[in-house]
Amino acid sequence: MTSLRAGSERQADASPGRAQASSITRHIVEAVAERARLSDPVRVLGLTGPPGTGKTTIAAELAHALPEAGISVAGLAPMDGFHMSNAVLAARGIADHKGAPDTFDVGGYVALLGRVRRGDAVVLAPDYRRDLHEPVAASLPIEIDGVVITEGNYLGLELPGWADVRGLIDLLVFIDTPFEELASRLIDRHMSFGRDRADAAHWVRTVDAANMALVDRTKERADLVLSL
Repeated sequence: MTSLRAGSERQADASPGRAQASSITRHIVEAVAERARLSDPVRVLGLTGPPGTGKTTIAAELAHALPEAGISVAGLAPMDGFHMSNAVLAARGIADHKGAPDTFDVGGYVALLGRVRRGDAVVLAPDYRRDLHEPVAASLPIEIDGVVITEGNYLGLELPGWADVRGLIDLLVFIDTPFEELASRLIDRHMSFGRDRADAAHWVRTVDAANMALVDRTKERADLVLSL
């Protein structure tokens, strides 16, 4: 496992968050390119870390930056596409901690990663719509050739079912961010989707904080740790 601190190359006209994400993106592109030079190409690239680290932003940047470096991208396959629906969560009585490991269809996620690794057909991955607060099936095409970018909190988790994910990822990158910064981002995120500040802060304390601690313990399973 390699650890690096990103974000030292800031652009004067960019916000700190965007500049740091771009710096991390450059490090990841270099790592994928190096694997290609060593004849050990990356098919599945995983981005992990606690909620609020900017994984989705970095995945979107990589979808553009990798082709600019001459590395084709097959598509995006976010772990969040495998959220259980709100109806299923309610029926199982687990809607009060949506986002925890037991609120995902991990078997479906593992099956999808296996299919894209085989590369014998185009695969349609589900996406998660934050405006709907629901997963949407068959939303993201994954092509036969190129790097598949997957991102999510639990890619390095060793719990039953989740433990199978790590072996399907060729290069796993952990995005490390201080807890205080994550908590602030998550409160803002929850408020942007309709919670008031008190409710958002309560959710971060009671649900997100436990997930952050759980994910932080998976850092040692990553190939590369990049810190903001």
